[in-house]
Amino acid sequence: MDRYVGGLFVGAYATALLLIVGLAMIIDVASNLRYFETWDDGSSASLGLILRFYALNTPFLYLQVAPFVTTAAGLFTLSKLNRYNELVACLNAGVSAQRVLAPLYVGALVVAGGMFALREGATDAIGQQRDALKDLLDKHRLERIVEDVRLRDLAGNIVIIKEFHPGESRIDDLQVIGRRGSSLLFITASRAWYDHHPSGKPAWRLEKGHLRETTGDTASSRDLTWLELVDFGPADVLLAKKGAAVPMELSFSELEHLASRDPTNLEYQTLFQYHLTFPLSNLVMLLITLPFLLGRERGKSVEGLVGASLACIVYFSADFIFRSLGMEGSLSPLWSSWAPVLLFGSAGAALSESART
Repeated sequence: MDRYVGGLFVGAYATALLLIVGLAMIIDVASNLRYFETWDDGSSASLGLILRFYALNTPFLYLQVAPFVTTAAGLFTLSKLNRYNELVACLNAGVSAQRVLAPLYVGALVVAGGMFALREGATDAIGQQRDALKDLLDKHRLERIVEDVRLRDLAGNIVIIKEFHPGESRIDDLQVIGRRGSSLLFITASRAWYDHHPSGKPAWRLEKGHLRETTGDTASSRDLTWLELVDFGPADVLLAKKGAAVPMELSFSELEHLASRDPTNLEYQTLFQYHLTFPLSNLVMLLITLPFLLGRERGKSVEGLVGASLACIVYFSADFIFRSLGMEGSLSPLWSSWAPVLLFGSAGAALSESART
């Protein structure tokens, strides 16, 4: 029985995956038609380049819609069991509905673990390539330029960057505000390159670098050739920009890195917890939607599908509200992320136990 129900679920999951991810890709293409526009110099992005971007972007699109894929697959599987009265046969044989549907719940947990692994693996393997292609298609330029970046190092120094050129590891217009003991430091440079320091350790080589140090009422200034007082690299610049522009796309390890440098940032703390709970939405959504189809007579499952759809809307609305409250500080990051999963998961378990069969 488990093999049969599990096989139905896997087949339905493959169908739902192609349907929902394909639809998400079509929506993304329709909302980014500028990718196909002619550039200022008269050239345009080739079709191969656009296809390569979407090939790299597909895993990230999937991560956004994975709970919907799992829910659709679960509903398709249960609908098929109802259509051929197979669920009724199991119930007449003394097998509970919860036991029959156990492979679906196990599958949801497997998908949840796969989502976590995929987010980490895809970000490390193809994240930077995807981001570089997105910048090229979005900005219509061959050289990637990251603008207006603000970050902190582990010591709490604030770094402000006007432009960063990843291809050359070059910064244009650099400012640093920090402390060394009781002294306040203010560093400026027209340009900086990430180069090999004479000591052998990589550091930022400054052009027109200047340091002003203030201690009480005393101030001093001098020219600066190397930025030795602040510890950050090109990867930190790119990550800080990603955290500011698209925080929802950050991986768990990236959030951990950013939170260590900015421990008071509630957005990072909330998303850190949310990346643990969002994969569990695969299971929670099955728990709150499948009961609407249990006990439905053959051919009368439309009302159940409508109820399941409304349950999904209510769940993700609550999830969005709680997450927003956590980011703005009205709720703790822990509760804002875990409360929807615990509340709706408990309600779904209760619905499953009391469902009419």
